[in-house]
Amino acid sequence: MTDPAPRPLFQPSRRDLLRATGVAALAGLSAHPLFGLSGAGARLDPTTSHPLAPRRPHFTPRAKRVIFLFMHGGPSQVDTFDYKPLLQRDTGKPLPFAKPRVQFAETGNLLASPWKFRQHGQSGMWASDLFPEVAKQVDRLCFLKGLHGTNPAHGGALLALHTGSDTFVRPSMGSWILYGLGTENPDLPGFVTICPSLGHGGVNNWSSAFLPGTYQGTPIGNAGVPAAQAVIEHLTALPERAHLERVQLDLLAQLERASVGAQGDLAFASARSEALEARLASFELAYRMQSVAPRVLDVDSEDVATKALYGLDEMRTSNFGRQCLMARRLSEAGVRFVQCSHSYKWDQHANLEADHTKNASEVDLPIAGLLTDLARRGLLDETLVLWGGEFGRTPTAQDGNGRDHNPDGFTMWMAGGGTRGGTEHGSTDDYGYYAVDKIHVHDLHATILALLGLDHERLTYRHAGRDFRLTDVAGVVRRSVFA
Repeated sequence: MTDPAPRPLFQPSRRDLLRATGVAALAGLSAHPLFGLSGAGARLDPTTSHPLAPRRPHFTPRAKRVIFLFMHGGPSQVDTFDYKPLLQRDTGKPLPFAKPRVQFAETGNLLASPWKFRQHGQSGMWASDLFPEVAKQVDRLCFLKGLHGTNPAHGGALLALHTGSDTFVRPSMGSWILYGLGTENPDLPGFVTICPSLGHGGVNNWSSAFLPGTYQGTPIGNAGVPAAQAVIEHLTALPERAHLERVQLDLLAQLERASVGAQGDLAFASARSEALEARLASFELAYRMQSVAPRVLDVDSEDVATKALYGLDEMRTSNFGRQCLMARRLSEAGVRFVQCSHSYKWDQHANLEADHTKNASEVDLPIAGLLTDLARRGLLDETLVLWGGEFGRTPTAQDGNGRDHNPDGFTMWMAGGGTRGGTEHGSTDDYGYYAVDKIHVHDLHATILALLGLDHERLTYRHAGRDFRLTDVAGVVRRSVFA
């Protein structure tokens, strides 16, 4: 009888092996939700079953990608694009009909807009003097003037706008779009959010929730960081380490997949395998991004005229202008969904005139520059640009010179992406308080998906025993916006 082999004094764990080979150094990359393609760094092949491989839409799309210009806080519709002559005439008088049963706070009498409204372009669309540069673009804009939601609080309203639900954790609109269409560039995240707010729902506004982690949004900076300093941490690596990192990633994949395969509980192994594949995919995408993303994010490489177009040469407009220019570069490089956030500035319960003026002056030129730049590059027709906040504001006064939250009627606009410019859809009452020709947030989502060639009723995901979708059990496509 032979003696058993001697037992080693130390049996290294996978963590020990990874630490010994240096793979643990990649943990900094995994802290960022950079979910891409799994595999040994190979380029995307549309014929494969990779979760982010380009997928055919349900029908012919009008748009290929989305840029969402989010005005966090809730810009006032009656001071921007929803002109109400009766509000100007009846300022100081009581609202001639009942206010909502549930209000965020008490408001007083009607308050006229301090800005003049004028008609612009061949379409004659109305815009206030708050947005002189965007006003020049009205023939490209498709106004949605009857939007309404159900939540008067910022957190719930942000979640409803971004995910379709103000009460449950649900996948973000960007995640659903990425799930439905895949990515155009395997070396960049398919869903990017630039300088997002960490409050009012925070990460849940760009989370993939129960969708696989592959469809998670990738934040670049946050609302507390100037756009010029907004970066993806640990993005660059020394060129001489590239081969070593490739070996480390392959070893990590082998060890983790072997561990999953050894599990006796098939249900547990399956759930762990899905999470594992998403994590490995994040490592793989981070590895590929090192040679691609720095170039795409290098806004300073643009020529002087382009940077001036976005307002990068002026302190007031440079921050949001940099976000918009970064969004154009990401979209041009194949990123499916990009969000720019002007946070958290539009919540004027008081000092409406001074603060709305300041806010608009920071974004007006950059937005107009983005639309102009997309058009001259031939990108606007296939890029859907969406502008707006989580709700609007009351036509009645708060604290004498401000306006309260108003989810019952507000305005957003679209441009490009197969929409019909110089038109308006939906409406509010004569004072701008309630939506009359209504467009619910679910309708907005259904319409966005339709412009991308996706049927919102067929874009579903099975979870917890039922099929979920962005529009839940509602949503009507507003086909009147289509060009």
